[in-house]
Amino acid sequence: MTLPPATRYPGYDVLNKRDTVSWDNATRAVIDARLAVSSDPAFFNSVEWRALIALCACIVPQRSDASQIPVAALVDAKLSANHSDGYRDARLPRLRDAWRRGLAALDAESRKRFELPFASLGEEPQIALLKAMQAGDGHADNWQGMPSKLFFSERVLHDICGAYYSHPYAWSQIGFGGPANPRGYVRMTVDRRDPWEAVEASDGDEGNARKENQHAR
Repeated sequence: MTLPPATRYPGYDVLNKRDTVSWDNATRAVIDARLAVSSDPAFFNSVEWRALIALCACIVPQRSDASQIPVAALVDAKLSANHSDGYRDARLPRLRDAWRRGLAALDAESRKRFELPFASLGEEPQIALLKAMQAGDGHADNWQGMPSKLFFSERVLHDICGAYYSHPYAWSQIGFGGPANPRGYVRMTVDRRDPWEAVEASDGDEGNARKENQHAR
């Protein structure tokens, strides 16, 4: 699988802002909790956990030379705490039920087509199964009437991508500084940057961007 460049913001580490005026205590507490998330599942059982890890690797593949974001663990933490979004499509069951049903159905589809659980498949058949799910081509009894297409868009993409981009390692990759509160922004016009923001490297100018980003606080 071809992965994107590691970052367009070389040398930038959003965690350098932790003890500065860029973040307040509320932000620090939230980020500390995300960094300390357990690698052992609190909600999913062992079979579901293996399927979820494989699913996360397909949806948000990570470079081996980058700090690894514990995406599956963040999803598990959300479900363990039962932190729902406050809304849902009426065709979907509640958050926890949707995930249990969806992972069971994914494994059932995998066994039906390839005689192996999803986590044991290679990359190509895994992607084929996810494309079928995305297209609504899920027919295993385990779906129990839940549309596979809706589960893919409203739970798989929403929860997995949301977990990935909630983590400070992802923020560093995309040059995000975290919540604007309490510092805010001053230079609001096009192509202007506050000195505490990350610098995006242009081709051939990575060295200067790296130097400036090491001072972004």
